[in-house]
Amino acid sequence: MAAPPAHVTGRVAAVLRALSAAHRTGALTSEVARASALARPTAHRLLVALADEGFVDRDHRTGQWYLGPELYLLGEVAAQRYDVTQYARASVHRLAAAAGESAFFSARRGDETVCLLREDGDFPIRSFVLYEGARFPLGVVSAGLVVLAMLSDREIDDYLRQTDLTVQWGPQHHADAVRERIARTRELGYAVNPGLVVEGSWGMAAAVFNQAGEPAWALTLTGVESRFRDDRRPGIGALLLKEAHALTQLLQTRYQQ
Repeated sequence: MAAPPAHVTGRVAAVLRALSAAHRTGALTSEVARASALARPTAHRLLVALADEGFVDRDHRTGQWYLGPELYLLGEVAAQRYDVTQYARASVHRLAAAAGESAFFSARRGDETVCLLREDGDFPIRSFVLYEGARFPLGVVSAGLVVLAMLSDREIDDYLRQTDLTVQWGPQHHADAVRERIARTRELGYAVNPGLVVEGSWGMAAAVFNQAGEPAWALTLTGVESRFRDDRRPGIGALLLKEAHALTQLLQTRYQQ
């Protein structure tokens, strides 16, 4: 379990992230406390204070907490500077159409990746591990793996030294196993998740880089295992790398304007 945030700002951020992860169903106070590594009274006090400012909202019939309207208004303003989904949407569409699988665009947020876009291809059997708003730690799912793999060795060492992915994600996410997948990802240029999160649900991803050359986003294709056979993966990888390179170039051009 993660250590509780030490400062008020960190605690507020942890609460908001917990509600973001539960945006579809909402979360009870106890669930927010557990997800944010806070004591329940602390989580409740922060939720009430955030509700007073409109940053969170509560359904008093069920007791579930949700992100509030004030965050939507702030997000609308922030999107003018940070929203890149308008540029990524075309890449996601082309990937879904070309591969027939579900295509995604995710962003790195600290030590996590957050799914921002999803579009399904025409193949009728789909994987639902990823969805818009889903958060995963770096090193988990193909998007998190490719972002982690493209960081510097020092950043990878620091992250794996302070993060135990096995607690939630099982022994297949031991640091040594993650390092092996990082090496393979660097060799190929794209990441492969062979059903490590949900058995039979495969994913592949390529990193999209910002102006500083840092892996800030990822494009992903997911589907059932039979659609990611040995003979098909190189073609899927090539599609991902092509679109990731094109989107990197587009975003870098956009930020230079």
